[in-house]
Order: sequence, then structure tokens, then C-alpha cells
Amino acid sequence: MTGGQPEWVIREDAAIPVLVALYLRQVCGIRAPEELPTLRRVPGYDGAPRPDDAQALLEREWREFWAMSVEPLAHPSPVPLELVEGFDDLLALPVGRAEALREAIAPHGEAALEFARHAHARYGTEGASRPGVSYRAYASAIAEHERRVGRRAHSFELNVQVLPLAQRGVWWIGSLTVAVTDGLRSDVVAFDTAIHPIIAELA
Repeated sequence: MTGGQPEWVIREDAAIPVLVALYLRQVCGIRAPEELPTLRRVPGYDGAPRPDDAQALLEREWREFWAMSVEPLAHPSPVPLELVEGFDDLLALPVGRAEALREAIAPHGEAALEFARHAHARYGTEGASRPGVSYRAYASAIAEHERRVGRRAHSFELNVQVLPLAQRGVWWIGSLTVAVTDGLRSDVVAFDTAIHPIIAELA
């Protein structure tokens, strides 16, 4: 609250750790979270089929890694983290709790970092070309929500990850975080329609 008035904080990014995690999800053949589309221009898993128990273990370890990547403050590791070779200092996994994942992702470091850095840079370039547009998009949705409900919006926080997903849409990927397709984000009218239910849920 500022001077008794509600506050809202929206952070938008195409975070490299999130992009790396999704790249690894795809090339390692991990299905979770099943509602989230695949990334564009990223190959799928081309290895041998895994036994069900091995696949389940890999997916469980990836989901823990995913939660730490999306909302690291809300999902601290219960054990020390150790950097994974080949990923610079951008990827660390819990010691003794992610051995299947560590083995599966080992061959993909260079390609994952290249993809994530390129996508992150493209997001930055597109954002720089339209200064002020990001803030106005959310302010407009909040103002519309306030008109509909007849009151000020409650204070809230929201993190928005703008990602090169293969389908247009908005998906919850954390308790305070949504993923939005980059193409949808750049479509002012469609994005306003898509983000309003998210704002309404929080505000």
C-alpha cells in the first residue's frame, strides 16, 4: 500500500533459466507440465524409450528443477546446489536429488544456452523497440478490471514470462507466474483480452 492505496507490481521477462529449463524438457522428452506447449524451433527427444519408472523419476526431478527456475525464492533447494558442467553458471541442481536429470541434460548444454540467450536477446530487442507499451498493456487491463468490479484493484504481484511457445495463449506456471506466447504478447488487442482473466483472479 502506498498512502493507503493498493499497489500492483508486474515483472515481465524472458528469463534465461526458464528458457533453458523448457529447452531441456523438450529435448529430454519430459511431458510435464502437459498443458504447456512446446517451444518453437526446438527438436524433440530422439533417444530410446525409457522404462516407466525411469521416465517418472526424470519427470519428478525436472519438475523440482522447473519450480526452482520459475520461482526460485518460493522453491529453495533443501540441499546444496551444484553447477552442471556445460551450462556455465546458469544451471545448478540439488546434490544427490537430480542424478537422472543431470545425466539426461549433460549433452545439451551448449545448444540449450545458445537457444535461451538468443530468445532472451530477441525479447529484449522487441521490448526496446516499443518503450512504454509493456506498462500500458497491464495498466489498461487493470483499469478495465476496476471499471467492471467497481472498486480499486487489490495489491498483487505477477511475473510474466514471454516465451517462444508453439501455441498462442497464457498459462499459469507458478503461484505468481504466467507464461505467455511471444506472438500473443505483441498483439495488443489479443493480449489485453488474454491477460484480463489473470488480472481479475489476482486483483
